[in-house]
Amino acid sequence: MLAANLDPVASSIFSMLAIVSLVLAFVMLGSRWLNNYLYAFAAESWVIAALSASVGYYGGYPELYLVAGLTGFFRGLFLPYLVWRIIYRLDVAREIHVFVQPSSTLVLGALCTVFTLTVAYRVGESLGLANTVAVLALTVMLSMKLIGFLMLTVRHEALSQILGLLILENGIFLGAQILVPGMPMLIEIVILFDLLIIVACFGVLVRYLVTHVGSTSSLKLRRLVG
Repeated sequence: MLAANLDPVASSIFSMLAIVSLVLAFVMLGSRWLNNYLYAFAAESWVIAALSASVGYYGGYPELYLVAGLTGFFRGLFLPYLVWRIIYRLDVAREIHVFVQPSSTLVLGALCTVFTLTVAYRVGESLGLANTVAVLALTVMLSMKLIGFLMLTVRHEALSQILGLLILENGIFLGAQILVPGMPMLIEIVILFDLLIIVACFGVLVRYLVTHVGSTSSLKLRRLVG
């Protein structure tokens, strides 16, 4: 495994980029402004693109340079542009339907991170990787997945839920770059195009909500039940 045989410089770079990605996920979790969500997601995507390029350089995986370029373009530019167009057309600036305040959500996110750190350390210890960057990569991956689930649970603006799903997928992608960098490039490209499908489907959902319900809150979907 690449994470078990890294020199200190590479390990420090991977760790720094992973931690910055997690901090940007917390920025999204603790905000109620949709533009903040979008900027943080775009920045996080560029950080993950830099991580892909770093893994390609230090691990000897030249195909990851292409993956880094596609990640920067699709996740860092194209997807944020699509979501921005939805926000601009709907003229929705912030999350309105909030059941858990951002400060409380940040506490929940921190508890999730502590939990994932414990799990990652136990897994790393069982595999003999307790003192490697693999533990941090697994921690960040699981934390971002849980933060994505938190956004899907406590945020009811459909646009927020789009970005919650994108955070979740970013976490999986980040962990894969460090833990299994030899993953076939075709699979990684397919994952990138899956994100386009996610945004397109949510765009249709938002249009439906606005047309038939007059709101962009997913709470209104209860009218479809029964």
